[in-house]
Amino acid sequence: MFTMEKLETDASLRRDARRPASVGSVDTHAHVFERGLPLTRQRRYAPDYDAPLDTYLAQLDAHGISHGVLVQPSFLGTDCSYLLDALRRAPERLRGVAVIGRECAKDTLTEMADAGVAGIRLNLIGHADLPLDHWVSGQTLAHVRELRWHVEVHAEAARLQGIVEPLLEAGLNVVVDHFGRPDPDLGVRDAGFRRLLELAHTQRVWVKISAAYRNWCGLRTGDDDMHEAVRLLKAAFGLSRLMWGSDWPHTQYEAQEHFAHTLELLCALLPDGEERNAVLADTAARLYMFDDGHQVSA
Repeated sequence: MFTMEKLETDASLRRDARRPASVGSVDTHAHVFERGLPLTRQRRYAPDYDAPLDTYLAQLDAHGISHGVLVQPSFLGTDCSYLLDALRRAPERLRGVAVIGRECAKDTLTEMADAGVAGIRLNLIGHADLPLDHWVSGQTLAHVRELRWHVEVHAEAARLQGIVEPLLEAGLNVVVDHFGRPDPDLGVRDAGFRRLLELAHTQRVWVKISAAYRNWCGLRTGDDDMHEAVRLLKAAFGLSRLMWGSDWPHTQYEAQEHFAHTLELLCALLPDGEERNAVLADTAARLYMFDDGHQVSA
């Protein structure tokens, strides 16, 4: 079992499963859901099991992780009611990333902010390569910017530049999912991944070191290409713009992945404890507004 000592977190963080004393470590990418929820018609996959909040919080506790970020699953579409309910059940421990329609009223977004949402997600894997305005309007992006939210982008590395640059031009901060999703056959040689590195100079792009198994086939902790990807991301973005996520419950990879392994992999990729703690806590605490006294409205 992965130990709290190895992560260098404070055991006191486990005093209260829902109200930890401080931000010691953050899992910036997880999903919660149950069977029977309404599914979007355009979906690549739908799980046949439950991944409820209590089970996720138990994973955090078992591995000494103080806080978590719940990301709306793609198969639930823009109906974020289950996500918002989960956030309201653990307001000081959780933040959320929502999926919204192209036009989303400011009042709706503000209600989401009150529940703990800190950003929106564009999950464009498997979708046509269309202009940004097809997915989210300029007016909606303006509301997102006013709330100090970010836009999380999940797309193949080859498409990232065409998605991220318009968001930056609109004044948004951007989080890129899962190492930037380089082509598994190309790895760090993927030209799209190299262009992602060039976006680091904007100082408004963050990258999640998460779901490595979606990029590297036959994943091993010693995979040279994966280590090279982290080295390049560190050199370009610095530790202050990298974050870790478990991708729990590892949809489509449930049979071969588990929470502890994602932490073991992080330690292999970032063996230096100070570097690892910077990625685990400092950056995520700021970006997801854990450190601004956020409280859910009564």
